[in-house]
Amino acid sequence: MVKNILKNLELIKNVFYVGYVDWEVRNFHGYSTHKGSSYNAYLVKSGDKTILIDAVKRPYFKYFLKSIKEVCDPKDIDYFIVNHIEPDHSGSFPLILPHIPNAEIIASTKGVDILEQHYHEEVEAGVFKSIRAVKEGDTLDVGNGKTFTFVPIPMIHWPDSMVSFMSDENGKNVLFSNDAFGQHFATSKYWDDENALSEIMWEAEKYYANILLHLSGLIKKTLPAVGALPIDIICPSHGVGWRTHIPKILEAYTKWSSGEIDENSVVIVYDSMWQSTEKIAKALSQEIIKRGIPVKRFNLTQSDYSDVITEAMKAKAILVGSPTLNLGLFPTVAEYLCYQKGLKPMNKIGMAFGSYGWSKGAVKAIIEELKATRIDVMDESIEIQFVPKPEQLDFKDIVDKLVAKMG
Repeated sequence: MVKNILKNLELIKNVFYVGYVDWEVRNFHGYSTHKGSSYNAYLVKSGDKTILIDAVKRPYFKYFLKSIKEVCDPKDIDYFIVNHIEPDHSGSFPLILPHIPNAEIIASTKGVDILEQHYHEEVEAGVFKSIRAVKEGDTLDVGNGKTFTFVPIPMIHWPDSMVSFMSDENGKNVLFSNDAFGQHFATSKYWDDENALSEIMWEAEKYYANILLHLSGLIKKTLPAVGALPIDIICPSHGVGWRTHIPKILEAYTKWSSGEIDENSVVIVYDSMWQSTEKIAKALSQEIIKRGIPVKRFNLTQSDYSDVITEAMKAKAILVGSPTLNLGLFPTVAEYLCYQKGLKPMNKIGMAFGSYGWSKGAVKAIIEELKATRIDVMDESIEIQFVPKPEQLDFKDIVDKLVAKMG
């Protein structure tokens, strides 16, 4: 089993990686992590000051502590910056505190509140000896030409979230970007230019679609301020760091947060009990392909929702199909539509289709869910009783209307 290959890696002079690479994880609270993940933590030395930035998931605390000890004596850590309180980052927080008795803890104002709400026992035990709440623009001069500036980014993607920007008069300016610009991606090579760009951009896109998409309005407002910083390096909380392709990832975030569509493509999402709805899905995809429009089709029993929403984020149209079951939706379709509604994909056209036996219901329910997601639903829909006849699968007219609506 591959363990923490990146441990103690000196990323740049006096900035060390002390996180944990999780090669085995395949699910992150419902998000599929086919290629693992990492819980990135960093240690900065600046003259006689030592700064720890973030922690790791609780099960990997011993690796985290070992990595720190191989760089410095934990008792020498002066500051512990906690950018985000979600347990994949702060799980080791209460475990590391006894080892860093001289460190001042730094978090956003909301972060201090949430730390206390997460770790009741440590609060009661008086472990929180020194903690500072910072607001936007607050700085920390750690000497030797290095200064940290703290920028809270509430609701991107928790109320406590913040980024820490380290300006260095003598070296590189580093943005410790928290969950922004991250990827669930395990690798033995830390930097973007040491990995296949197409692979890490796909993982960054998937991360955005499943974690940040519903926050696009806030991200769009925040990006100009981030882009204006003189950033040489981005060190996120998950996946690879950025040193070569920073303009590429900033451009991608600008596009994703604006709901920009690359091309008029279609995603067809469905499930089927006895292949009737599947026949409709296949006939629709064949007719759309004839028009030269790219199509991706997903059977929800066999597809991962987090992969599907990544493709749906990029598509112009989302066609959703379900058989009627107990006057309503097939369970996988209902579950996916709930997942999609929470993420709020922008600038989409929707259409409903399905099959039924003795009573209808699924198509109406799909339309209601798509409208609740603020998707522009076509007036036309497809609803076929029992097994479709060949002539019922002639969808030229309805696809003509779809194509015209897509523009």
